[in-house]
Amino acid sequence: MRSMLFVPAADPSVIAKAAASAADAVCIDLEDSIPLANKEAVRPNVARALRALDFGTRRRIYRINGLDTGFAYRDVIEVVEAAGDRIDLIMIPKVSSPDDVRFVDRLVTQIEVARGLESGKIRLEAQIETAAGFVWLREIADASPRLDAIIFGPGDYAASMHMPSSGIGAFDENDALYPGHRWHAPMHAIVANGRAHGLRCMDGPYAAFRDTAGFERSCRIARALGFDGKQCIHPSQIATVHAVFGYSAEEIAHARRVVDACERAAAEGKGAALLDGAMIDEASARMARVVLAATS
Repeated sequence: MRSMLFVPAADPSVIAKAAASAADAVCIDLEDSIPLANKEAVRPNVARALRALDFGTRRRIYRINGLDTGFAYRDVIEVVEAAGDRIDLIMIPKVSSPDDVRFVDRLVTQIEVARGLESGKIRLEAQIETAAGFVWLREIADASPRLDAIIFGPGDYAASMHMPSSGIGAFDENDALYPGHRWHAPMHAIVANGRAHGLRCMDGPYAAFRDTAGFERSCRIARALGFDGKQCIHPSQIATVHAVFGYSAEEIAHARRVVDACERAAAEGKGAALLDGAMIDEASARMARVVLAATS
């Protein structure tokens, strides 16, 4: 999963377009894109879309409201009871402790038992968007066998940390002031904990969708840190995500050459080899195998 396209639950026509888009996954949102007065009214739209629309190979996700609200438990119950067999993932926003993940896990388990749904089929995604989420990341990553991914949420994270920011995911004068990447700590921690527990790692959205250069830069930073993909708030962002988070033919060919050279060296009893004027060894081969595994 490289691209995840967000769509508001309030607009069935937009959900239908997303289901036919080029995105790898579609996330129907009950949280930030829905006004407070409409949150309960739009829940049926999620179940109807999941049951009626053909999402093809796209992963079907919906985001509940935060567990610090009065909406989250009904978001889970009403949608999973109505369309549990059509849900691949539930995204939990503002996860601040492992108990948040465990609560949703237990609630989904109860519904599966009551409705005769396949046990454990519905997986979970945890958004790290608060200071507490960052502090408890290690425990969150190990909270449940249902957990499938950890996602960085830069907007709410900036608010939680009282970090000035002019827009969600955007680069501004504050980035120029800081001698480094301001989100390095949480993003690196997400990838480290994700890899340690076999979880996907997704970068958060970039709100200025017309800023194509800024969006590509944001994607490339996330890719450089090891993220698997990025959330999109507009279909125009999908192609950039796929280009950045994929591997070129040249990269794949180079990875094969690295593995082949290392294997030849090992067969000759050597621990290292020379390739294109550079020394390579088993660490080089491990990096190359990551590329080959992702493209096989």
